[in-house]
Amino acid sequence: MTDTPSSQNERRQAEADIVSRHLPSGYTAEPDAVSTAPNNASASAPILPSSAEEPQDSLTLQGGDIHREIFKIGARARLPARAATFANPNLRRSSTFGPYRNDITPSDQLAPGGFRRQFLQRQQRRFNSVTSPVTRNFVSFLDLYGSFAGEDLAESEDESALDSADEEAESQAGETRPLLGRRKSSRRAEKLGEATTLKSFFTLLKAFIGTGIMFLPKAFRNGGILFSSITLVTVSLISCLCFHLLLTCRQRYGGGYGELGAAIGGPRFRALILGSITISQIGFVCAGIIFTAENLASFLDAVTSSPTAPLSGKALIAIQLVVLIPLALIRNISKLGPAALLADVFILFGLIYIWYYDIATLASKGLHPTVELFNPRDFTLTIGSAIFTFEGIGLILPIQSSMAQPEKFSRLLYIVMIIITIIFTSIGALCYATFGDKTRVEIISNFPQSSKLVNAVQFLYSMAVLVGTPVQLFPAARIIETSLFGERASGKRSSATKWKKNAFRAAITVLCGLIAILGASDLDKFVALIGSFACVPLVYIYPALLHFKGVAESKWTKVGDALLMVVGLGAMVYTTVITVSRWIEG
Repeated sequence: MTDTPSSQNERRQAEADIVSRHLPSGYTAEPDAVSTAPNNASASAPILPSSAEEPQDSLTLQGGDIHREIFKIGARARLPARAATFANPNLRRSSTFGPYRNDITPSDQLAPGGFRRQFLQRQQRRFNSVTSPVTRNFVSFLDLYGSFAGEDLAESEDESALDSADEEAESQAGETRPLLGRRKSSRRAEKLGEATTLKSFFTLLKAFIGTGIMFLPKAFRNGGILFSSITLVTVSLISCLCFHLLLTCRQRYGGGYGELGAAIGGPRFRALILGSITISQIGFVCAGIIFTAENLASFLDAVTSSPTAPLSGKALIAIQLVVLIPLALIRNISKLGPAALLADVFILFGLIYIWYYDIATLASKGLHPTVELFNPRDFTLTIGSAIFTFEGIGLILPIQSSMAQPEKFSRLLYIVMIIITIIFTSIGALCYATFGDKTRVEIISNFPQSSKLVNAVQFLYSMAVLVGTPVQLFPAARIIETSLFGERASGKRSSATKWKKNAFRAAITVLCGLIAILGASDLDKFVALIGSFACVPLVYIYPALLHFKGVAESKWTKVGDALLMVVGLGAMVYTTVITVSRWIEG
């Protein structure tokens, strides 16, 4: 694990205490110890005595300039916090001093054009910092999908550089060196986290609250209001336990979800994990396409006077592909930032209206007479839908990595899980209590279709799901693309590779459309199937297996991991079989 700033300060203080016993009497360290310039650049720097004596030249001390680095150890530990940050490159990278952060080395400053280069870099950062804070935060949120499940899936703009070593070889020394430097490889070194706890809190909320929340009202109808509420709370608690197991494994081994699988279970286990991630993300995309088509169909039916539907569900799915295919070709996921921001605004607007209408209706008319506490026939669909809704495990690892204080992540995660459990349960229970057995999968269609506000919510929510679909597809497309073309295959270097990748991304988008057409007849069953078959292994089976093989030492801990794996496997098989059988029965 990376040392925290506090532990680094404690270690430097301990080193200083040891060194101070061997320093000449009355001396502590050099005041210019923050500098990392070569010795000959500061050979005449004085040594400060602990008393108020006149400073002396370092060359007059025993050993002269040969032992200057020893005297600097004490100074680094005794510097004020801000000065110590600039003295330590690691702390400097993890600090947030805005456009004045000094991340150019002294040796670069001494090179021809060094100070000019530093000035331009500062100006560039200052220009970038004036962009909207909201947009900047959403771009950083989308960057998490570039490291989905802790994997390095990001691509630089236009795949411009895959080998930073090649770029460095091309750069020339002296004044011909570019002032702003060359763009680094997308396979860049791992950056230290800088996100505050508050920012990570809202990022976690965005990671869990998505389109799946709209499937909960029908899930409550399938299971009954009491059983569904208990199921959501139970799934939340078990998910927290599994998240804890995964974070514990990462604390020991490091890396992403797939890398943990490779370190503990070998390359086949890593391939299995990435395969499940791919299937689940494709399932989310297909469910989103179906949901959008059904909502748009209801919207068009409400705003047009035609007795028949203007467009069929299949036609609306095909129209979506016209929009999704160009978006799927985008290499830099940060370019989807404005679309993702718009989608989240629409989702928030829709949730606020749903809460308002349901509470107002229940206050005036009371509970719908057809509400059941438990539905013995379709309750298994509720389990799959609940797991589908809570499936945010792919963003947990990158969010933890983005934090400046990752040790606080576990507590933060539990707080967020409590909040989203309340949100999910309230949406599902209120809608089912309001509409009873009339509750539909596209829940907004239950609201008065003659209301222009409802029509607006219906359309905006459909657009929110539509523009959010490419973000969901990005991890799956990159995982498959990397396995087919390799990590270093660049469309920048080969136009044939570029068009092959474009054809692949268009093909996988069309495949999602075809799957959506097949599952459009029963969206609630399709969602439950994805949750049971793809999400259960990711959330419940794999973390327990990783912990069992790589971390668990005591007998009871291993028994608990094994029990969790057995329960997860049983739930996956049972709910999958029941869901498929219900689908076949119609």
